[in-house]
Amino acid sequence: MTPVTVFAGQKVALFGLGGSGLATANALKAGGAEVIAWDDNAGSVARAQDSGIGTQDLREADWSGLKALVLSPGVPLTHPEPHWTVRLARDAGTEIIGDIELFCRERRSRAPQAPFVAITGTNGKSTTTALIAHVLAQAGRDVQMGGNIGTAILSLEPPDAGRVHVIEMSSFQIDLTPSLDPTVGVLMNITPDHLDRHGTMEQYAAIKERLIAGAGLAVVGIDDGPSRAIAERRTGDLVRVHVPTGDALCTDALTVRDGLVRDPDGTAMADVTGIGSLRGAHNWQNAAVAVVVARALGLTGEEIQAGLSSFPGLPHRMEEVGRRGAVLFVNDSKATNADSTEKALTAFRDIHWILGGKAKEGGIFPLVPYFQRVAHAYLIGAASDAFAATLEGVVPYTRCETLEVAVPKAAENAAASGAPEPVVLLSPACASYDQFRNFEIRGDRFRELVQALP
Repeated sequence: MTPVTVFAGQKVALFGLGGSGLATANALKAGGAEVIAWDDNAGSVARAQDSGIGTQDLREADWSGLKALVLSPGVPLTHPEPHWTVRLARDAGTEIIGDIELFCRERRSRAPQAPFVAITGTNGKSTTTALIAHVLAQAGRDVQMGGNIGTAILSLEPPDAGRVHVIEMSSFQIDLTPSLDPTVGVLMNITPDHLDRHGTMEQYAAIKERLIAGAGLAVVGIDDGPSRAIAERRTGDLVRVHVPTGDALCTDALTVRDGLVRDPDGTAMADVTGIGSLRGAHNWQNAAVAVVVARALGLTGEEIQAGLSSFPGLPHRMEEVGRRGAVLFVNDSKATNADSTEKALTAFRDIHWILGGKAKEGGIFPLVPYFQRVAHAYLIGAASDAFAATLEGVVPYTRCETLEVAVPKAAENAAASGAPEPVVLLSPACASYDQFRNFEIRGDRFRELVQALP
């Protein structure tokens, strides 16, 4: 835990008693603050009371005595409309912050030189966060990883000059962190997302930009228009990261082509070819960012290459779960829409593709340009009819209804295909809710079925 001492002796309101909310309440209490917590869910309030956290309906609180409202990032701050606690806090002139803001203040108070890496982006931020943490840990660094990935930030060990915090941040978390000041700030990319919570694309991009605005070193992927514009506005230390898709190269950026990470002057810095967990151009960007961050924190080229080569990847994100003969089995259950599945289809050929579930708007029509990479499709779940209509006459398919039918059928066909490395790929391009409670359970079931194959 990181005890939050910056509100010692003061009264603080907290709304949102999920995992990170409970961790925040306990960290504030450990630092000497008086916490008044609440949630719209009665069960969450009861769990907080059972753990010794003071609770009160914040509608009845005396806001004049509250120094801050610590808000869960899942609670609307501005759109579609401010939560009722936000209106009460604003009417009282009470600042509204999140748990990462508490960490930032505690770091400045306790160990202002403690290395702090913050990563955001519409896509790729979880893999990049995990990769940076892995590379640093493999080199012997004391690493704490959390935030939007895994562990709540205040459940991690406190900031210290010899300890690196590697923190993934969503736009919601950035919006609640007004004094965000990482040692290294990373912006991977920006594409439309969460506009129901931010109103416009311009506002969403502006929130993302705040992560690098206060960073000592900014690392920005420049392969999309909004991110390029942000890089151009940056006045402090900056490294641009570029994964070219054509012949044109950005001469002032770190580039990745054919798996080689190169400095702007063309010097090779790392090689990710042949690393199964870093297949595909999107993972090349992840790797290039990790190279920049690791180098900025003092790792050698040898240490960086060793960390990249040993990265196991994240579960359910193009995760290699096994081989049977020449057949590779890949769990990409996290791909819940066409945009995510596109990354997997570009990374492989001779694909035996298991897809389906609860379809998102647009279905798989955006993936038509990649159908030439698919040897056969195996349809599961509620989207089967819609997806069959898109595949008809272009990709051979089999209606399987369930993973239990699809996995052995795909394995059999892939083994008989004669391709040098056929791939059985679970990349559903769908939510899991028709058959599974979440994508993790879906991916775990795929892994179990692969491991049970003869």
